[in-house]
Amino acid sequence: MSITIRESWTRKEADTDLNKIYNEDCIDGMTRLKAESIDLIVTDPPFAIEFKSKKANYNRKASNVIEGYQDIEQKNYDWFTLNWMLEAGRVLKPDGSMYVVSGYNNLDIINNNLKQCGFTTQNHIIWKFQFGVVTRNKFVTSHYHILFVTKHKTKYDFYPNSRFQDSDKTETKGSARYKDMEDVWTIPREYWTGEKKTPTKLPEALVEKILSYSSKKGDTVLDPFLGSGTTAVVSKKMKRKYIGFEIVKEYYDFASNRLKSLK
Repeated sequence: MSITIRESWTRKEADTDLNKIYNEDCIDGMTRLKAESIDLIVTDPPFAIEFKSKKANYNRKASNVIEGYQDIEQKNYDWFTLNWMLEAGRVLKPDGSMYVVSGYNNLDIINNNLKQCGFTTQNHIIWKFQFGVVTRNKFVTSHYHILFVTKHKTKYDFYPNSRFQDSDKTETKGSARYKDMEDVWTIPREYWTGEKKTPTKLPEALVEKILSYSSKKGDTVLDPFLGSGTTAVVSKKMKRKYIGFEIVKEYYDFASNRLKSLK
């Protein structure tokens, strides 16, 4: 099975424009990308947990949450995950990296398919945010998982001094570089008071950190599940090329407007 999957990494040749986002299914969209043309993939795929997109979340009124979130049925999640990861592996450069954000519910499916597709997990990062889901009969969930994986076990791009130098210190005189590179990231979610937003949104600070360590100016960054457009927005700000796919028209329009507003 693994041989067939690895062969799929070179089975298609196509092309599409850079610095654009597309309103379509990501599996269909990625088939147009050239093999080994992407430097970095950053994505937050659907949850498959019957997520209620319209309910008030992140301390927001329901009327400010954009409708249309498309989840994946649990019975199809394994097949769906395998197929988008196959295309991700095909388009990623040999020295490229991918960061996949996931809750704990289907983390086993994400992990199993990453291994099935031949990816190597370099880090299992915990993203701790400032509030979580309160429940009566179990502990509060206030973090997500970020799997940092590469196509090659040892030969991949990584820039350890992109944010701090060895001599930089924290306020307590510790190593700022060491602190920043720990695998537990405390990054608050963003509040968009009084504004429309998608029900799920990665904070720009999170994407900035990923892009700093795993890409350089001029690299091409892909987000197969673009959502509110943060990956493309941050890529544009940091002078990376970008491509994104978003199946929900309302989210695509939202992301397009964010990109257009950048000067």
